[in-house]
Amino acid sequence: MSCVCLDTGPIVEYVDLAGVFHPQAEAIIRRVLAGKLIAIIPHPVLAESYYVSSRIYEKLGLDNPEDRAGKLVDWLYHSPNFTIAEPSDLLAKKTGQLKKDFGLALTDAYVIAASRIQGGKAVFRTKETEMRKNMGRLSREYELVFLEDYVGRTYRPPS
Repeated sequence: MSCVCLDTGPIVEYVDLAGVFHPQAEAIIRRVLAGKLIAIIPHPVLAESYYVSSRIYEKLGLDNPEDRAGKLVDWLYHSPNFTIAEPSDLLAKKTGQLKKDFGLALTDAYVIAASRIQGGKAVFRTKETEMRKNMGRLSREYELVFLEDYVGRTYRPPS
């Protein structure tokens, strides 16, 4: 079974029904929930997902945005359909090396490192500025998926 490592972007796009990349994120999460795709989430992504989703809920004017964000993190953490990347010296070293080599945001480096360790694809919403600087080398060395590349067409997650 194929494996994806999720960054914060696809998670919050799934939550934000009006998000530009919601259909693409939903396609991935539906496959995960159906047991057709393994999803790995590095721990720092949980923290970012809390922060970003609480801001989205607040912006939408929903009651108790922090409670809603907490429930999202609880769901991701406790769901049998998602696996939290196990902290290890290997993950720490690989993440640090990616940050050093490519100047990536730490969370992005965690996602790519965890995807490499698990033998899957790293899934992001968009290509961040730091990534764009080294996209040629990054895409040659790592399996990266960007939801932005699938706007206007159906994204078919790996089977």
